[in-house]
Amino acid sequence: MYKEYFGLKENPFSIAPDPHYFYTSEGHREALAHLVYGINSDGGFILLTGEVGTGKTTVCRCLLEQLPENTEIAFILNPRLTVEELLAAICDEFGIPYPEGNRSNRVFVSAIYEYLLHITEKGRRALLVIEEAQNLSMEVLEQIRLLTNLETSQRKLLQIILLGQPELRDMLAQPELRQLSQRVTARYHLGPLSPDETYAYVNHRLSVAGLVRGQLFSKGALKHLFRITGGIPRLINVICDRALLGAYVQGKDRVDRKTLMTASREVSGKKGRQWMTRTVYPALLAFLIILLFAALTAAYYNWRPQLISNFTPRAISQKQVEVTPIQKPPSGNLEKPAEGTSADTRDMAYRALFSQWGITVKPQGRRTPCEQALENGLQCLNEKGGLNDLRRLNKPAVLTLADGKGDEYFAALLSIQDHIATFSIGNETRKVDIRSIAS
Repeated sequence: MYKEYFGLKENPFSIAPDPHYFYTSEGHREALAHLVYGINSDGGFILLTGEVGTGKTTVCRCLLEQLPENTEIAFILNPRLTVEELLAAICDEFGIPYPEGNRSNRVFVSAIYEYLLHITEKGRRALLVIEEAQNLSMEVLEQIRLLTNLETSQRKLLQIILLGQPELRDMLAQPELRQLSQRVTARYHLGPLSPDETYAYVNHRLSVAGLVRGQLFSKGALKHLFRITGGIPRLINVICDRALLGAYVQGKDRVDRKTLMTASREVSGKKGRQWMTRTVYPALLAFLIILLFAALTAAYYNWRPQLISNFTPRAISQKQVEVTPIQKPPSGNLEKPAEGTSADTRDMAYRALFSQWGITVKPQGRRTPCEQALENGLQCLNEKGGLNDLRRLNKPAVLTLADGKGDEYFAALLSIQDHIATFSIGNETRKVDIRSIAS
């Protein structure tokens, strides 16, 4: 809604883990370097932990962008699974066939082992990424450890990246999981951004989104932003997005401190005295404590001036990590066509879908697309799902989308190749970065 107003090409503060917007703070550089080291070491497990919203998934996506093309990747996004469900999910993600209705763990493991040997012989490697790994049960973690026993005399056949919250570190510290913990070849705990990194992070995302004019956030707004977010990137994104919307509605050319405060209250749901009690009063108390400490420190040094003359600061070195630049995604987008109603986009999307099967159809009365599909010897599936479901089905599909006002429109997904998705939207064919589907 505010993109054209501020001269932006895209939404700069989407919470989708887009490597295109990856900001290389010191912590994120270190995290990525540890992941790269773990991948190159051919070890069994790589561990990345951090608080909610610190950017673990984005770091992992950046790693995946840099992996060679001979890498087969599987994702487990919902780890609240039984051992049987986990093994079935791994088979599904890698496209490994198994007997329908199978309930035997041995059959699943045997199928996985044969698949890993097969791709290894072809010079390929397999990587399993498990998100929210702190939700894994002890039994499932033990089964995951056993999967890393699948190996040749030279290397492990399967590498596993575990992404999780700090509780995952506590779990792996338990005696029952010491065998798994010993197999972690690289581990890193990702913390929040510093104040300076927070300011640079905001400006970086605006720059990537196409901002060409001056600052959109005042210094006072940025300082307040760090205080209320603690440097957590996801919170920064949510509040900045709402703040830009607020500035747009008010007709302001940038976000001031007052607008940011209003945005933070709207996002958190705290209003009036409750917000003052939980946010402003603690900050004021902290400021008074710092002021008192500074006064006492000044008085002490005035009384003992020789301590200052004898004090020499210690030099601090900072390690730099080289990071391969991330390629810019396609310039296409999934925005609603400028012309045509929602019904128009639906009819055009279904025509594009049917054309993939060599069938020409036209809207006829009240016949639904599914009815027309059956009349032409096709079957119809209508359900909710995600990107993994689309990949697994591997069929063209019509997706229901929504514009900035919440109005629905329709697009036909024609193909997915690597990270590029081809869509038919209205009368146009657009190639877009696959991550735009989630947003």
